[in-house]
Amino acid sequence: MVPASREALRRFREAGGEVIVATGRMESSARPYYDELGLDAAAILYNGAATVNLATGTVLRSRNLSATAWKTLLGLFGELPEGVYPVAFSGGEALAVHNVPELREYARRDGITLRDPGDWAALPPNEITKCMLIGGPLPELDITGTVTVRSEATYLEVLAEQATKGSALRDLAAARRVPMEQIAAIGDNPNDLDMIAAAGVGFAVGDGHPDVVAAADFVARACADGALVDVVELAFRSKAWDEGKGEL
Repeated sequence: MVPASREALRRFREAGGEVIVATGRMESSARPYYDELGLDAAAILYNGAATVNLATGTVLRSRNLSATAWKTLLGLFGELPEGVYPVAFSGGEALAVHNVPELREYARRDGITLRDPGDWAALPPNEITKCMLIGGPLPELDITGTVTVRSEATYLEVLAEQATKGSALRDLAAARRVPMEQIAAIGDNPNDLDMIAAAGVGFAVGDGHPDVVAAADFVARACADGALVDVVELAFRSKAWDEGKGEL
């Protein structure tokens, strides 16, 4: 995170605000960012499939794929186009049976280890947090009881219904008795769309995906230029949240 954004979040927290990380990453991959910011609140992980307090390891909410959905995915694995590879997440592990450059690069970027489960069918069918398809061309999937999101052009993620960033944010806000109108969210990729729609104020980073920029209430500066500065400044001028769409 760039220093300007880190400093903005520090000021926001000192003023009594709370910062929640919402990411597609798993626990081990999200923890460095959580620790860098000195956070002690919940983190929304796996694109909304789990909400975890990374400081204590307490799981506050989880929405795994159903056994039926996982069985359907297993049937599709053998029919995937060449160049598309599955990764499943279960029990805090990332699992893959292919040792290919695309998956090695994904693991490097996220700072995780991929373990070969040997036999996909041997995994506990009710304990699959999410499934990713990495590569291309990515197929279109319509599996009952699931939603799909894209966090990158070459990532297609399959999650249980109600396992999105937006649904996780709404449940967390309800548990904390915080009105959604008092929450701002910022995102850059299509997997953030329902989260910025759910929040009282939705921001897009200036260099984000066009769909996110179009859907946001406000467009902040580019991420590398300190996008979070704009979010915090607007929070400190909270009356501006009711002024409609605009570009900061």
